[in-house]
Amino acid sequence: MQRRFLLKTLASFTAAALAPAVIAKTRPQVEVWKDPNCGCCKEWVDHLQANGFQVKVYDSGNAQARKRLGIPEQLGSCHTASISGYAIEGHVPAADIHRLLKEKPRAVGLAVPGMPVGSPGMDAPIYGGRKDPYDVLLVLKDGSTRTYQSYPSKTSTQSVNS
Repeated sequence: MQRRFLLKTLASFTAAALAPAVIAKTRPQVEVWKDPNCGCCKEWVDHLQANGFQVKVYDSGNAQARKRLGIPEQLGSCHTASISGYAIEGHVPAADIHRLLKEKPRAVGLAVPGMPVGSPGMDAPIYGGRKDPYDVLLVLKDGSTRTYQSYPSKTSTQSVNS
C-alpha cells in the first residue's frame, strides 16, 4: 500500500514538473525582429503571448527579416515576425494569425502597414481610446495583397469578416 502511494506521488510530481514544457511545445512559436527601444513592439509581443503564442524576440534585423520573408517594402512596419512558414508584418491581431494558421492559405503572410492607432500594440492609454480604421492584408506570393480582415474605427477590437 505504501509503495503504491509513493509511486502515485512520484508520478504526480513528474507530471507537474513536465507540464510547463509540454504546454510551451504546444503553443505556436513566433519569432519577432524589432527595434530594442520600441514600446509598441513590446506591447504587440505581450498581446501575442496573452493570446497563446510562444514568442522569441530578436532586438534587431527587422528590415532584413522583412526582405528575407518576402514582405514588400511598401507594406513595412516597425516589426516583422515569422510563424509556421508565414511572415507577419506589423500590428496584426493575434486572432488573425490564429485564423491564418487554421486556414493555411497559399500566401507569404499577413501585414498591417504602418502603425494604426487602436491596433494591438498601438492601443496604449496614451492614445485615449482612439481607434483608427485599418485592414489586415493577406500578402500573396506575387507581392499583391487582398483584404483579409477589416477593423473599422468604431469597432476596432471586433472581428469583421471580409
